Amino acid sequence: MIYWHLFLAFFIPNIIGYGGGPAIIPLIEAEVVGRYGWMNAQQFAETLALGNALPSPIATKMAGYVGYDVAGFGGALVAVLATVAPSLLLMLAALGLLYRHRDSPRVQRMSQWVRPVIAMMMAWLTWSFLSEGVAGAGLIHTLVIASAAAIALLRFRTHPAFVVLGALVYGGLFLGG
Repeated sequence: MIYWHLFLAFFIPNIIGYGGGPAIIPLIEAEVVGRYGWMNAQQFAETLALGNALPSPIATKMAGYVGYDVAGFGGALVAVLATVAPSLLLMLAALGLLYRHRDSPRVQRMSQWVRPVIAMMMAWLTWSFLSEGVAGAGLIHTLVIASAAAIALLRFRTHPAFVVLGALVYGGLFLGG
């Protein structure tokens, strides 16, 4: 039964999600944390942060990690398959139709209407992570890490892996992590 739950936890967000990996992360979090309780919000946030520091699509990394954590190698295989299956099936079924109508004003309008929804989902995820950070580490530490990360990423164009590593070091030194 665990394999079926893993499959559903990653298949459903990927079949109803639109906009790629980052856009479906809130849906995956709702399944992994909310519905099945395989992780708490803090563990999910840490997994997401480390996953973002590595190359390749985030959705497959999250699926592989959560699947392995829940049910070993078989769980990782099922979760990754559930993550890529919706895109693969949709591409096989609709590629010709989408290609023929790619310049249609209706298709372009539909894409423009979906973007704000994705932006709101990403904002909700960011707010959720910020709330967890403040609850877990306190406002001052959260602001220090967020400010340092923003400066490193935007001003100095530091690679995100180094920003995550810096936050982990800060947490280990000042938060007893």
